Amino acid sequence: MGKIKSILAKQVTPEERALKDILSSNLKKYRQRRNWSQFTLAEKINISTNFLADIEAGNTWVSAQTLVKLAQALEIEVFELLKPQNEDLKNKKEVDKNKVALSQFSQDLTVVLQESIEKALTHVKKQYKIC
Repeated sequence: MGKIKSILAKQVTPEERALKDILSSNLKKYRQRRNWSQFTLAEKINISTNFLADIEAGNTWVSAQTLVKLAQALEIEVFELLKPQNEDLKNKKEVDKNKVALSQFSQDLTVVLQESIEKALTHVKKQYKIC
């Protein structure tokens, strides 16, 4: 019965798994952006390379203190380590959508302005009898 309790206690919920995956992916991304090895980062925050490798593999979780140390060493905010990657993609899609809308608005505005200028010129030409 003790083994069953031990196995059940180690089961990870889908939410916990997702969070570990997000942390591991972001941690690796930010570490690699600095061109640091696992050894370099681990040394900077005084943890073992094996522990850092386990975090990046999504095999273990970290304390809040370690999370803060990781963020400080990488010179990022803690939330950036826990932010889902698809948020960046979602934001990019929103920006792209806004760029398309802005481009269309700009084209429409250009047409309206050209028409207004042409009407004004026609009116001035008629008023002053200019050919």
